[in-house]
Amino acid sequence: MPRDSWLVTDSDVQQQVRIAPSILSADFARLGEEVRAIDEAGADWIHLDVMDGHFVPNLTFGPGVIKALRPHSAKPFDVHLMISPVDTFLQAFADAGADIITVHPEAGPHLHRTIQHIKSLGKKAGVSLNPATPAKMLDYVLEEVDLVLVMSVNPGFGGQSFIDSQLRKIEAIRKQIDKTGKAIDLEVDGGVDPETSRRAIEAGADILVAGTAAFRGGPSAYAANIRGLRGE
Repeated sequence: MPRDSWLVTDSDVQQQVRIAPSILSADFARLGEEVRAIDEAGADWIHLDVMDGHFVPNLTFGPGVIKALRPHSAKPFDVHLMISPVDTFLQAFADAGADIITVHPEAGPHLHRTIQHIKSLGKKAGVSLNPATPAKMLDYVLEEVDLVLVMSVNPGFGGQSFIDSQLRKIEAIRKQIDKTGKAIDLEVDGGVDPETSRRAIEAGADILVAGTAAFRGGPSAYAANIRGLRGE
């Protein structure tokens, strides 16, 4: 499928599909080089998964690593916070260079207030839904956010298989977004490869997070990997 046909359309909004490689699957011994390589290979965003070993069963990195990586790419830094409590760390991630900060409804007591806080820091605000978190969690905040992230695996580890039931959720959220008439991004993360990316796009996604599928084969393969995720 040619990239030009991958458009989310309604009467007011057209958004092209973008690829956001997750550095969780990069070589951590040379992260700066990996970020530069995936950027040069055609990545649209850089996706950074922050895990605390509490909200999810894994521990990754904090704002210090993001700050260190920031000089290596001018692409948007898409920071997914899988941490709880989340509110006390928003300032630190904003200062580190995040462009988009995405949080989970379960990570704090007042989701609307958290979204307001992110936007007050001059950053785009996202909300992420775990596989068992229903789309109705967005009912009273959707028009306040810039991005919705649907997790198509249970968060915590890379390399998991895509959960097919999340396609129905993506479709439902796509309809909700279109009703707003706003340019709200719909992102999918988990088990994304050339086959599942096609299905996610058909369901309404316009941003694809890919870890293993993006970084497989080393830097010489990154451009081809990204083209494969686009369907080129």
